[in-house]
Amino acid sequence: MKNVNKTKAKPIDKTTLMEWYSEYLLTHGKRPESVYLFAKKHQLTESAFYDFFSGFDSLEQAYLVHFFDRSLELAAQIEHFQEMPAREKLLNLYFILFENFKLNRSLILLLLKGDLVQQHRLLRALKSRHKQFSQRLSFDNEDFFEKAPEFLKQFNGKSKEGVLWLHFVSVLEFWKKDDSLGFEKTDIYIEKTIDTGFDVVSNPIMNKVLDLGKFLWKEKFQMG
Repeated sequence: MKNVNKTKAKPIDKTTLMEWYSEYLLTHGKRPESVYLFAKKHQLTESAFYDFFSGFDSLEQAYLVHFFDRSLELAAQIEHFQEMPAREKLLNLYFILFENFKLNRSLILLLLKGDLVQQHRLLRALKSRHKQFSQRLSFDNEDFFEKAPEFLKQFNGKSKEGVLWLHFVSVLEFWKKDDSLGFEKTDIYIEKTIDTGFDVVSNPIMNKVLDLGKFLWKEKFQMG
C-alpha cells in the first residue's frame, strides 16, 4: 500500500500492519518467515499482531476487501449513484476498483501468484463482501442473466450473486494478464461484458478462467 509510515509513535492499528506487511512483500517478494519475526521487526509483541489478524492469510485477504470497500465508498459519492440502474453501478464500481488495483498492481500480483488453493484463500473475504453488494442490486431486465452461458448458471444455482461473482473473477483474471497501456483492454472487457449481459464471457477469454471458476464454486471449497 502507498505512503508507508513507520513512525514508532503512530498507534498500531489494522491499517498500519497492512502497510508494514505490504512493504515487506514488495521488498522481499515473499511472506515473512513467521508472525513472531514480523512483529519483532516492528517492535511489537506477537500477541499485538493477533489483536487484528489471525495470521498472514487473513491479513492478505484484507487488502482486496480494503480496495473494494474504498472503491464502493468513492462510487457512492458519484451524483445519483444510488438511483442508477444496476449495470451502471457495476460499471462505476469496477472502473474505480480496477483503477485502485492499478495503483497497487505489484502488490496484488504478488498476492495472486499462487495456485488455485492459495487464490481461493485470498478471495474468501472479498467474495463475501462482493456477495453483500450484489444482493443490493436490482436488475429490472431479467434477460440480463438469461444471456449468461449455461455453465455460469450451473455453477452457482442460477443465483444473481453467483453469476456476478464469477464474472468478477473473470475480470480479475483478465486484468492480471492485460499488457495494454493503462490496462485499457480491461476497461473494455468490463464494459462489453456488463453491457451485453455477460454474453461476451462465452468467448475464449472466459474459457481461460473456467477452471478457476469451477474451483471456486466446488461445494467443498465454496466461500462464504
